[in-house]
Amino acid sequence: MSNPDEAATHNGDAGPSATAFTPPAYVENPTPALGFGVSSITRRWKREDLFNKGSLIARGFAFLLSLLSFIITASNKHGDWRNFDNYEEFRYLLAIAILSTLYTGIQALIHVNALWNVKQILNQRISAMVDFVGDQVMSYLLISSVSAAIPLTNRMREGQDNAFTDSSASAISMSFFAFLTLAISAVVSGYKLSTQSYI
Repeated sequence: MSNPDEAATHNGDAGPSATAFTPPAYVENPTPALGFGVSSITRRWKREDLFNKGSLIARGFAFLLSLLSFIITASNKHGDWRNFDNYEEFRYLLAIAILSTLYTGIQALIHVNALWNVKQILNQRISAMVDFVGDQVMSYLLISSVSAAIPLTNRMREGQDNAFTDSSASAISMSFFAFLTLAISAVVSGYKLSTQSYI
């Protein structure tokens, strides 16, 4: 009595044991599909370019808002008790607005230089660290100056609402919006720092 598998082999039919050999797939290093590596690299470049431009725009807005806060506070002199330099809170607001204007202006120039020129001033990893720490520190200083000046301005506006208190409120608003834009820039800087290779 003959075996059915042997009969199938003798008849020229391919049995289950005669199937073509397929090599096992490599789990650790799979072979990418054609074009997969190139598309992922271009997506990464586009994402990095978008973050660089977004960071530059945020710093540009922070520079403009800090400069406005500095100008409004420095020109807030209306005689007698209505001079900003009579109050520590407004002097602190002015000092932080000056620091923020200088910091964001320098950072914006550095980023414009990095976008237009291939050669960067600092190493990419060091630049990401400086951006992250600087944005964090400056945004905290801005929100602390705003929180120091708000209670004094509110007390003054309860007693008398005039050009001095309106100018103070405008300067506080500009510093607060500068804080928001720098906080957004700090989030972008944190993401860029997290993507750096430390090997």
